[in-house]
Amino acid sequence: MTEYNVRVSIIIPHWNGIDILSECLISLFKSKHDSYEVIVVDNASTDGSQSWVKNTYPQVKLIENEKNYGYAGGCNRGALEAEGDFLVFLNNDTTQDPDWLHNLENFIKKDNMIAAVQPKVLNYFNKNIFDYAGGSGGHMDWFCFPYARGRIFSKQERDIGQYNDSKQCFWSSGTAFMVRKKLFFEAGQFDGSFFSHMEEIDLCWRLQAMGFQIWVEPGAVVYHKNALSMPMHSHKKYYLNHRNSLLMLFGNYSFKNTLILGSGRIVFELIAFGYSILNLNWKHASAIIRSFLYLLFHVNVILRKRHKFKKIRIKEDKDIMRNMLKNSIVINYYIKRMQIYSEIDSIDSW
Repeated sequence: MTEYNVRVSIIIPHWNGIDILSECLISLFKSKHDSYEVIVVDNASTDGSQSWVKNTYPQVKLIENEKNYGYAGGCNRGALEAEGDFLVFLNNDTTQDPDWLHNLENFIKKDNMIAAVQPKVLNYFNKNIFDYAGGSGGHMDWFCFPYARGRIFSKQERDIGQYNDSKQCFWSSGTAFMVRKKLFFEAGQFDGSFFSHMEEIDLCWRLQAMGFQIWVEPGAVVYHKNALSMPMHSHKKYYLNHRNSLLMLFGNYSFKNTLILGSGRIVFELIAFGYSILNLNWKHASAIIRSFLYLLFHVNVILRKRHKFKKIRIKEDKDIMRNMLKNSIVINYYIKRMQIYSEIDSIDSW
């Protein structure tokens, strides 16, 4: 790594967990790349992370926030200090193959229409399966339910090379992805109101509305310790996932599609609420109610989001939606799977 002619700025949002960050940085500084800088954005850690970074890695740019701005706000603040033409947003609970950065940069430079690219993201603890938070390229259905190649809902596939092809996708995982700095700022950065979860999907949606593309380059590989920063089944994670998905739907679609698809999405939310009640999952049920209440009392956030989206849009919904799943991934995955199981049970009972 050199201090001159920096091409790539790697931004790592951090909040507590020196051991986690240490392993990430040890791996990161083994990257085979000749021109990158590392920026750690500390979101008011209480475990001495700030002093540890200063003393152990003086070459790292350290931004010390006075409070926790989450992934979105932390990354935005790091981007303001970045010198490179390309930004890489990287979770602190990752390790990386040595060639990952080189491969991402080479790929994004192939075409000026590529705004962002992610690596293949595998699970740190079981490197033979795709990670929940990345897979090999993110996708989404019309109702704003995200999924990825290699991971649909909680099902994670084994990596046997089935997704080793570079491919255009809808969103690149916030676990690790590269984006052109110029376009990142033109798109309006991450939406700070998201705090954490799905802010990268929202950004990628805006980049596509501006006429650019999102890709995955599986030749670059990152390993992720999923759910260390926020437990998978915590109330807060449920809440942010539901709320932020709804914010995207009501903030990014045209008015007509917001009404049509928003109505369908509310039905799905009510079904999820009922299912949570039946399973006595109060964390999930209360998170859905809380997400509805947020939208009800923050209409101004939605209107402001719609105004900003309209200002940068050059592509209509119909063009963007060609890169989405036309129907519902919920119906495709859960209901059709239930039908298959029902048919199997019927056969077994003969």
